[in-house]
Amino acid sequence: MARDFAADINDPIAREIVNNVGVWVDKEVKPVASDFEHADEFPEPLLKGMSDMGLFGIKIPEQYGGLDLSFECYSGVCIELARGWMSLAGIINTHVLVGYAISEYGTDEQKNHYLPLLVEPAIRCALTITEPDAGSDAQAIKTTARRDGDDYVINGQKMWVTNGHRAGVYLLMAKTDPTAQPRHKGITAFLVDHDTPGFTKGKKFDKLGYKGVETTELAFDDARVPSTAVLGGEEGHGFQHIMSALEVGRINVASRGVGLAQAAFDDAIRYAQKREAFGVPIFQHQAQQIRLAEMAVKIRAGRLLTLDAARKKDAGERSDLDAGIAKLFATEMAQEVALDAMRIHGGVSYSKELPLERYYRDAPLMIIAEGTSDIQKIVIARQLVKEYPI
Repeated sequence: MARDFAADINDPIAREIVNNVGVWVDKEVKPVASDFEHADEFPEPLLKGMSDMGLFGIKIPEQYGGLDLSFECYSGVCIELARGWMSLAGIINTHVLVGYAISEYGTDEQKNHYLPLLVEPAIRCALTITEPDAGSDAQAIKTTARRDGDDYVINGQKMWVTNGHRAGVYLLMAKTDPTAQPRHKGITAFLVDHDTPGFTKGKKFDKLGYKGVETTELAFDDARVPSTAVLGGEEGHGFQHIMSALEVGRINVASRGVGLAQAAFDDAIRYAQKREAFGVPIFQHQAQQIRLAEMAVKIRAGRLLTLDAARKKDAGERSDLDAGIAKLFATEMAQEVALDAMRIHGGVSYSKELPLERYYRDAPLMIIAEGTSDIQKIVIARQLVKEYPI
């Protein structure tokens, strides 16, 4: 690494862990990322390295075998993973998000059963919200869970599920009371095991970017789960539980944006000092100096906003405003920086021999994932109004 990007992290233990992950990324990830990505191959060897470092248990409490580290540390780790290959930070996202939901809202039985399995991990996690007719408006879901004695019978379809084929447990959002008003009071979260009868994993979507990670559809056809599968043991709290967990997801996606932008900038500033045009390295042309300076400022701002949101979450404070601001800025910034890096590289950036085109294809996912930029603006505006009452 050209400089110590972990220097912005306050906690010395977290700083050391993030630095170690950065060294691993430079040595093990960057040399092979494009090969895995172009083949759209799941990176099992890289996941083993992440597991060996304990990253899947980074937010699992120590009593269940996890590291129980800060969100600030988690954000720094995700920045470094995305600097190597954005898909790696995506693989870990839903795992940590679901683990957080179980840790915060699960029953003792659910915590004791699932959390130790998530550390190694013996099983991985997936989050299932989006449906064919419900995306940004999550309360519009049509998947239902009907009580039948000691069980619930689930029917519906989910889409765009990361880790959809490989997960061992799925955090599912379903309606237990379709007539409830407001709608969120009729939504319940369930922990659905992969081998549940009536639950099937559908096709894998072929995507523009975000390769190596399967994104799938799921179907529930009279899938029967016990009442003990209700997250927290009570109906009607699923929307709040999952929205809280999505704050963790937005910190992850913001971190991914920062990491991808940093990778693009690193490549661009090195290339600008080597490539010559009109008899001098292109870095000596004022237009490129201005472009690189603007890129560096945007990345620095995105990093600090993201770490600030993570620290707010660490403090136990409500962080939807901060996470929304970080996610909005960092992801839009990543797309801008990726394109600017391509401008600096010129025609060679369009070749698959360099990772620039991968950055450019990966960046759009993050302005959509965990709530689109437009949704983030709405979340931000609604919270701002609360802070400025008339």
